[in-house]
Amino acid sequence: MLKKSLFFVALLLLMLIVWLAFGTGSAEDTQILVSPEKGEFTVNVATTGELRAQNSTNILGPQGAREFRIYNIKIQKLVPEGTIVEKGDFVAELDRSEIMGKLQDARLELQKVQSQYEQAQLDSTLTLSQARDNLINLEYSLEERQIALEQSKYESPAVQRQAEIDFEKAKRQLSQEKKNYVTKVKQAEAKIREIDSDLQKKKNELQKIQELIKEFTVNAPENGMVIYRRSWSGSKTVEGSSISTWSPVVAELPDFSVMESVTYVNEVDIQKVKENQTVDIKLDAMPEKTLTGVVTSVANIGEQRPDSDSKVFEVVIEINEADTTLRPAMTTSNTIEVNTLADAMYVPLETIHSKNDRSFVFKRQGGSPVMQQVILGLINDNDAVIHEGLEPEDAIYLSLPGDTTGISVSYLPDSIVNRYRNDEQ
Repeated sequence: MLKKSLFFVALLLLMLIVWLAFGTGSAEDTQILVSPEKGEFTVNVATTGELRAQNSTNILGPQGAREFRIYNIKIQKLVPEGTIVEKGDFVAELDRSEIMGKLQDARLELQKVQSQYEQAQLDSTLTLSQARDNLINLEYSLEERQIALEQSKYESPAVQRQAEIDFEKAKRQLSQEKKNYVTKVKQAEAKIREIDSDLQKKKNELQKIQELIKEFTVNAPENGMVIYRRSWSGSKTVEGSSISTWSPVVAELPDFSVMESVTYVNEVDIQKVKENQTVDIKLDAMPEKTLTGVVTSVANIGEQRPDSDSKVFEVVIEINEADTTLRPAMTTSNTIEVNTLADAMYVPLETIHSKNDRSFVFKRQGGSPVMQQVILGLINDNDAVIHEGLEPEDAIYLSLPGDTTGISVSYLPDSIVNRYRNDEQ
């Protein structure tokens, strides 16, 4: 009797194991079913950004270096980023090697022109002195001819006539030399003025270079915190970097009263982002802090960023709150609220399937799956809005049913499909 009881118990256990191992239901019973949800539906674009001050004062290096054909200047020394400075405090020291070469050249040029000026003065003095001596000699010669003319009245007419001719020639020569002397004086004065003009030009150039050299020691234009400037590629201008004399910005003094987050949105999502959209902002350095903002600028032209394989578009988000703990270059996590529907019906993206440019879900109808055409609305990262094709009480398959052979398809009326197609256009 005991053996029979043990046999039946063993048989029951074996049957139980087989049932648990293989189950008695169909694959249909193991499918997960969900129902559409109703409520607020939000479409967001999530990006990572970096804080910067909306307004800042540039700390500038030499602004007249291009006049002396200097186009890049190396930063030899720069105070650490974040240093609090007052107006007039030291910020940076720039490499003077090139400008000192220009200074030496200017001094040599000045010396050269000064020598030319002195030589011109000496030449004019000598030339005019000789001209004056010549005039004196001509006056004596004229006087001699006059005496000879007076004495010739006792001579023959031919001698008298010759004396008259010599007197007139001496008189004309003296008159001509006096005119020449005036011209020589004017020439000497013009030459000296010309060289003097070059001399003053060289002096002014030397003075400009000397004044420019002082600007190679860069001081703060006002009170503030020194923040390193970033180039278009995102790299910072640091000690050892070079600044362009076309835009000689060494560093910045940001105004912390209004901050903004600069982010880059990929070309897939940029069509969703518009100005005046609201943004939720979190700081990676302070996860507990939550800020809000608004999109103030969306770039029209994409760019290739070093850390991106595709084109991205710059988006600027102004932060609503004024917070003294905010600092430039802090990393932000931005959630841009693209669109919100107050009351929508939506389903998980896993339930949506496409065929011939149409969207379908598999819903249970009378215990069997049916391929139901649906009209989709807004889509976010997890769900899709359903405009037509489902009711809130419908049960739909979260994944593709195991066997779709011979499954029936339920299409929406063309009037409904066309209505939504026209709305899209």
